[in-house]
Amino acid sequence: MGHTSRREFIRQGSLGTAGMLLASGLVNSSFASSFISRTPAILGGTPLWTAASWVKWPMWVQSEDEKIVIDSIRSGVWSRAKLVDEFEAKWAAAIGTKRCLTVSNGTNALITAINQFDIGAGDEVITTPYTFIASVQAILANNAMPVFADIDPATYQIDPAKLESKITKRTKAILVVHILGLPADMDKIMAIAKKHNLIVIEDACQAHLAEYENKRVGSIGNAGCFSFQNSKNLPIGEGGAIVSNNDKFIDNCFAAHNLGYAYGTSTGAVAGDSFMKASKIRLTEYAAAIGLAQIKRLESQTATRHENARYLASMLKEIDGITPIKLYDKVTQGAYHLYSFRYDPAKFKGLSRAKFLEALRKEGLPASGGYKVMHTQEFMRNALNSRVYKGFYDKKMLDFENYKQRNNCPENEKLCSDAVWFTQNVLLGSRQDMEGIATVIKNISKNADKI
Repeated sequence: MGHTSRREFIRQGSLGTAGMLLASGLVNSSFASSFISRTPAILGGTPLWTAASWVKWPMWVQSEDEKIVIDSIRSGVWSRAKLVDEFEAKWAAAIGTKRCLTVSNGTNALITAINQFDIGAGDEVITTPYTFIASVQAILANNAMPVFADIDPATYQIDPAKLESKITKRTKAILVVHILGLPADMDKIMAIAKKHNLIVIEDACQAHLAEYENKRVGSIGNAGCFSFQNSKNLPIGEGGAIVSNNDKFIDNCFAAHNLGYAYGTSTGAVAGDSFMKASKIRLTEYAAAIGLAQIKRLESQTATRHENARYLASMLKEIDGITPIKLYDKVTQGAYHLYSFRYDPAKFKGLSRAKFLEALRKEGLPASGGYKVMHTQEFMRNALNSRVYKGFYDKKMLDFENYKQRNNCPENEKLCSDAVWFTQNVLLGSRQDMEGIATVIKNISKNADKI
């Protein structure tokens, strides 16, 4: 467990945590009974971890990874070519879709997918308020109106029970975000979409290899979008992908990412006629080479994250004031780009979330409070005040105060104030690290009145 040996960890452990762990049957009695009281790092104790204790991210294994990247650079073929094609074929196979198109980043994957379903000015797209800003900016980039349906407080995903009431005659699509790398309730969402003839785009930018009923997310809706940004579970630096079983859709996405030149047209020279308004957001060969190196580890890393998350949740749920995130019954694998739980200060003697997070960080845990409320931010006011929105939406829809009221999501606001996140590389630690996290949190609870 990093710089702290197991023997030292046991020597420093908390009797309170020992009892909790022993009672739950999650660790053996010799380990649990060896805990004695320790001082939390925020009160002057020795941190259990350092930054070097956790898996460095992104991971790079020199002996295994460098040849393909060096060969791609030495080749002088740096624009889209065979390596991009190879990565696309492997990613489509990994997700279980017929086709894949790579683009420059996950945001542009979302923008392109929305655009190629002919969603634009005057249309509405329903999405979750608990997401990274790129999900919403992709809707705005197409001059469509983001409409927010509140979340399920247990899973943090868009709540299907809140979704249908948001549908209007303007609604064209549901942008489902598998936030934190955990699948949304896809059966109910797809049933609602079918009933109202809506497109479903899966924002799986955090959900590489997550599974709902043994299907990889991204393969369930009309299309799926992924990000390969540096923090993601499959990191390239920057990069994204669109997956689908719809050949015509992917062909059009290809043209959209290639200045309007049709699928099959050379990307190295102007050939034939461009047939659509488009951009140029192609992936490079050396980026694809990095992706091909990283993809080899993704299956095993995903399984490790999933199992460690289950083990950690089994311990955290025993701590009063900590509520681990839940999975829907049909989720067969979580990607856990982030691990999260809800924190109740009242059960920690009034210790604020900010001080709780500080106490975790002092122990060497990379912890944060996650997202802020989205729809009240100034970028939304800016969009509603733009010329194109004024041309396609009525004045009442564009009134910012009215917009905020219409899109008020109280469950999301609560979550934004009490969520705690750990980064995905924490879940690549050992089972002893997971036990250490539970120990640290229990010990903070025990000493909360002193912090």
